[in-house]
Amino acid sequence: MLASPASSDHSWERSYHASAAADFPWSWAIHARNCACLEKKTGWKYSIIATDITKMWGIPGSHQIQWIDALHRHHAVVEDRVRTNKAMGLHNLPAKSWTMNRSWMTAANLAADLDAWLRLLALHDQDGLADAEPQTMRMRIYHQTGRLARHARLRHLRLEATWPWAKAFTLAWERLASLPHAT
Repeated sequence: MLASPASSDHSWERSYHASAAADFPWSWAIHARNCACLEKKTGWKYSIIATDITKMWGIPGSHQIQWIDALHRHHAVVEDRVRTNKAMGLHNLPAKSWTMNRSWMTAANLAADLDAWLRLLALHDQDGLADAEPQTMRMRIYHQTGRLARHARLRHLRLEATWPWAKAFTLAWERLASLPHAT
């Protein structure tokens, strides 16, 4: 079966043949080190999925290996979100009290959700920000120094002119401000 690499390196998630290496030479070089002899000989990347999933009732095609592979790949996305949530504050709980930790988890999950919505609504076409790690987002977007001033019923956002991400921040601010108000 063709699937993602068996190693922990997630830089290439699709099954591919060696002829596709011309399009992605950096990716092929990374995975060539991790390939078994058969994989180097055939040019295909193999992995094994052991599962107890049988045909699921009401889902056509769920007994086929491609469906199970797609389900397995979707789980990798879920694990990536868990990793991101840990980076947003769920890694260490601050107290021994359940009530305090519950509040902390609520705040951390809210921060992760707001980060995901910001990327989806405002930064989806910004190179280096749409898929950035939380630490990168903190340094490029969230730690921006600026001043929000009101004058004559208008809001004015004043940013540091030399900051390299000011244009992306301003574009995100304008996109979020132009969203329709909740009713």
